[in-house]
Amino acid sequence: MSDPTESTHSEGGTRSVYRLPFPEGFTDRGGCPFDPPALLGQYRAKAAVHRLGLTNGDTGWLVTGHEEARQALSDPRLSSDRLRNPLVVKLPPDLRDQLMRDDAVAGNFIAMDAPDHTRYRRLLARQFTLRRTRGLEPRIREIVTERLDAMLAGGTSADLVRDFALAVPSLVICELLGVAYDDREEFQARTDKLLDLRVSFEEQLAVLDELRRFILEQVRLKRATPSDDMLSDLIHSESEPPLTDDEVVGIANLLLVGGHETTSNMLALGTFALLEHPEQLVALRDRPELIDGAVEEMLRYLSIVHHGLLRTATEDVELAGAVIPAESLVIVSLSVANRDPRHYDRPAEFDVTRPRQGNLSFGHGVHQCIGQQLARLEMTVGFTELLRRLPGLRLAVPAGEVPLRDKMAVYGVHSLPVRWDA
Repeated sequence: MSDPTESTHSEGGTRSVYRLPFPEGFTDRGGCPFDPPALLGQYRAKAAVHRLGLTNGDTGWLVTGHEEARQALSDPRLSSDRLRNPLVVKLPPDLRDQLMRDDAVAGNFIAMDAPDHTRYRRLLARQFTLRRTRGLEPRIREIVTERLDAMLAGGTSADLVRDFALAVPSLVICELLGVAYDDREEFQARTDKLLDLRVSFEEQLAVLDELRRFILEQVRLKRATPSDDMLSDLIHSESEPPLTDDEVVGIANLLLVGGHETTSNMLALGTFALLEHPEQLVALRDRPELIDGAVEEMLRYLSIVHHGLLRTATEDVELAGAVIPAESLVIVSLSVANRDPRHYDRPAEFDVTRPRQGNLSFGHGVHQCIGQQLARLEMTVGFTELLRRLPGLRLAVPAGEVPLRDKMAVYGVHSLPVRWDA
């Protein structure tokens, strides 16, 4: 679950406001829609690991260096356990209790440490092997082709988010899990609320419950009548102990939300970046063999995990000469680490011919995104076919009028009006 920027809570007639206690400007992208927040760049210029004054009076630690981020994300002393996160621990008891309910915790492996995380991760690794992912390529090509056919049949303009960037990964993850695509509007609307940093904490908890009920219906159907999909595989796996319905629901929610939200925003924001860098678009269109490196460059350059990855120090941790005290909140900024001039030459430039150096957009260490190869494949096929089939692709509105997802936990654009030549 994303942490809310603002949440309200009433107790004894007194109304309190709970916010992500980041300084003003922490997620403000400023003038260029593709650059990290300027404030984070200022912190990076001072130190790779920086003490950060939080608006609730506490102290956090911001990691902005590339190598330091790798170290932090692979250090078992920096916990992913949501239930020990200072932002959760300090919630009012009733809200904290809701987060700690068994059905709310079960299966949410990205917010766990070993050995629980290890158990779930090992089980899912069989679903996301490189061989199995590559086997999905023909169907992904069919889906991309179907969406582009529909766009072309509709004329010479479209909203790329609605008609392509959101539709492609939604179809892919629905088919993979075994969830009916006709239900996409239901989970997409709830996902938008869940990731909206302006939505209250109480509303987010309510949305999570709605998503759990939605998936639980699917799980019960698959338990009674299994089919050839990931939900059925998880339900009827030989896991010891067997997965409960709550565990399958938790896993499925993570995959459903993560499987369409991040990739759809990369497809849309990546297209926006290409349209605003026409020389890069031409290079990629004329030399499609550049696509693998271009995908890595988009992942590095755009870094859509907006406020970074959150960890909690379980003991005093020394990192880059700074001593992070136990129980401190640690924020690993992927967007700034992916622009570290100590690691990348010309880090502020978007260059689809850049030699591949690796990036942190999928995280690092044991919590590195398990579906990253699927996301890369969808982007590879999506961008290649988009540029091949839509000649003269261009924005249909001035760049400044493209609505940015600057108040969302996953950055991108809400819509991208485009035109192309007949």
